[in-house]
Amino acid sequence: MDIEKEKKLVGQAKKGNIKAFEQLVLEHEKIVYNIIYRIMDNEEDTYDLSQEAFIKAYTKINQFNEESRFSTWLYRIATNTSLDELRKRKGKETYSIDKPIIGEDNDMLPEYIDENENVEKEIIGKEKNDVIECAFKELNKNNKIILNLREIQGLSYDEISKVLGISLGTVKSRISRARQEMKNILMQDKEPYATYFRQNTIRRDKDGL
Repeated sequence: MDIEKEKKLVGQAKKGNIKAFEQLVLEHEKIVYNIIYRIMDNEEDTYDLSQEAFIKAYTKINQFNEESRFSTWLYRIATNTSLDELRKRKGKETYSIDKPIIGEDNDMLPEYIDENENVEKEIIGKEKNDVIECAFKELNKNNKIILNLREIQGLSYDEISKVLGISLGTVKSRISRARQEMKNILMQDKEPYATYFRQNTIRRDKDGL
């Protein structure tokens, strides 16, 4: 959705136009669902909290000052709704999305399966995705949130800064720290990581790479 259309729908929603807000929901519901699922890790909670996030957005739409995009504001609501629920459940345990982290930059880019790849490469790609998904679940909560926004949802550093309410410098250092944790998890000598990397070492040797 282009910015001008989004602004028009937001303006109509602020005047009480439910259909305009429903269009905004349809545009963003998939990403909102994915953001919450990556935090809660189960479908039932994700569905309930997605509904709660959209209800909050509708009731607070007039508080949206339009200094950022509506999507950025909505993703922040989705993230905070999930974290609030975790705080309620954990009681004494709290999560902070504002704590600065310092670390060296380490690249780990998501990989996508090319539809034109042959069957063998598709299988290898699926194996890799499964391993990365497993590692993702082991990440600490803050690192999981920021890697989800950056690597999976594809938000820019500036958008992440606005969603989490932290500085650009903190975004960069937290992403660096999260990538390092992911790298450490993937390098563990345990399943499924050990088997995956052993199999791929054999494949590389077989292919003479």
